[in-house]
Amino acid sequence: MNRPEIISELTCNYKLFTDFTSSLDNREFLFAPTGKWTASQQLDHLIRAVSPLSAGLQLPKFAVRLLFGKSNRPSESYEELVGKYLSKLEMGGKASGRFIPLKIAPEDKQRNIEKLLKRVKQLGTSINTYSEQQLDTFILPHPLLGKVTLREMMYFTIYHAEHHLKQAIKNAGK
Repeated sequence: MNRPEIISELTCNYKLFTDFTSSLDNREFLFAPTGKWTASQQLDHLIRAVSPLSAGLQLPKFAVRLLFGKSNRPSESYEELVGKYLSKLEMGGKASGRFIPLKIAPEDKQRNIEKLLKRVKQLGTSINTYSEQQLDTFILPHPLLGKVTLREMMYFTIYHAEHHLKQAIKNAGK
């Protein structure tokens, strides 16, 4: 995927997630089987995942390169990256630390949906300032995947919304 396609997919997948979340009544928003995340928690988790990425990519490019380095390999394809992520999940990988979600109260749902969509829009704006070559050169740390190129991080971020939409649908009993 090139930059415009990445931005389009980001926007589309997060809009699908937030549209579904918006459609839930309070009971559905807070319901999940024991041990699973509620839609409320799925929303909070995505905010926690997108926010530092969005903020980090607003740094000057030299700072991103200085902080995280440069890739020594080509970027993987979207399918390869998603396969790698799913494999990590199958091996027991899960959210940890600052990415563990809290529950969002129903009265705060819309404000948090808007917050997520704002962060995704900022992310798209930031990605648009990087060249196609820079997407494959700059690297960032991912808690499960290790060091990934900026393009791979965007692939992950696109898939991440899809993954949590599927979980939210399943766990809300829809």
